[in-house]
Amino acid sequence: MRKTPVGIGLLRVRRRPGTRHGGLLHGAGRTLPVAVGRSGIRFDKREGDGRTPAGTWRILHLLYRADRGPRPVCRLPATPIKPQDGWCDDPADRRYNRPVPLPCPASHEKLSRDDGLYDLVLVLDQNMRPRRAGRGSAVFIHVARPGLKPTEGCVALPVGELRRLVARLKPGARIRIDP
Repeated sequence: MRKTPVGIGLLRVRRRPGTRHGGLLHGAGRTLPVAVGRSGIRFDKREGDGRTPAGTWRILHLLYRADRGPRPVCRLPATPIKPQDGWCDDPADRRYNRPVPLPCPASHEKLSRDDGLYDLVLVLDQNMRPRRAGRGSAVFIHVARPGLKPTEGCVALPVGELRRLVARLKPGARIRIDP
């Protein structure tokens, strides 16, 4: 009889020694290399600074590109990304750090990206409640660029590793990011 793997409730990320934008993710007895922000990991996150925010964040839900594959195996709430989905990154807008429909006059990120980075996206509660203008938006766990190139402040993994991770996460899971 095959046992179901135990779900992951806490992930930990820390800077990989000798790099500014490389990290190590620990969870379920595994350690994986990940990409972090181009400016490293810091507690004092500001919009556009390229830092991955240090702290402990809840993993709220999964967004995925249904046009690029079936719904991933996942115990978290999961929503397909539509072409008109965006995420507001304008600190002056009332929808800052929230999903927005496109077109949107405020500065935003398009979630339906051509480069595949947002084919799988775990949404974190970083700067959600309370939301503070300029303290960071759209901080996600998403698909990494080839070679684990740095992010704008997110945590990124190769797509295969991210799929395996998504399948093991328990509802209520958290990520702890240490500088």
